[in-house]
Amino acid sequence: MPRIAEARAGAEPSSPRQHARRQSILRAAADIAAETGLERVQMHEVAKSAGVAIGTLYRYFPSKTHLFTAVMADQIEGLGARLADRTGHDSPEDAVFATLAGATRSLLRRPELATAMIQSANAARASTVPDLARVDTGFLDLLLRAWAVEDPTEHHVARLRLLTLLWYGVLQSRLNERISPEEADADLRMACRLLLAPGGDGV
Repeated sequence: MPRIAEARAGAEPSSPRQHARRQSILRAAADIAAETGLERVQMHEVAKSAGVAIGTLYRYFPSKTHLFTAVMADQIEGLGARLADRTGHDSPEDAVFATLAGATRSLLRRPELATAMIQSANAARASTVPDLARVDTGFLDLLLRAWAVEDPTEHHVARLRLLTLLWYGVLQSRLNERISPEEADADLRMACRLLLAPGGDGV
């Protein structure tokens, strides 16, 4: 498990060059973690692979928790472009299921990286790891689009928050090989229908 994040947020890039440097660090970290797993990731190896000084790496990411929470936020923001079109489903909840199932398949292509991201996000504190909010809002926006909700209420958000927590559990169970792909899909489909089907208060 990663150690609890240091009690300071990383610096935010303020120029195109700094943004490019930060993205290089995230790509290098993702590639290394996909091969070695979180525990064996060395920050100096990430810096070397990204072509930056170790001080630059720590300026943006004070700990591995900061680093891999940012990797997760980046991955989630890219899911929308990688997942298939959500039109043509029988219902909005089926579209949300397809989005969650697609996200699961995408993350399981690199299971060591998926584990690193989940462990880091679980260890992060929202007050010192701003990218944790990007994880939450990015996934919420992705699911709201799939659900075709343009003006969400607190009830919509609460339902999706519960669904996201359940999805994390299903994903972890797949990573641990505790459930089969078929069981994971069945659980997610049931959750979508129970939580998102029309007729609940506020929906």
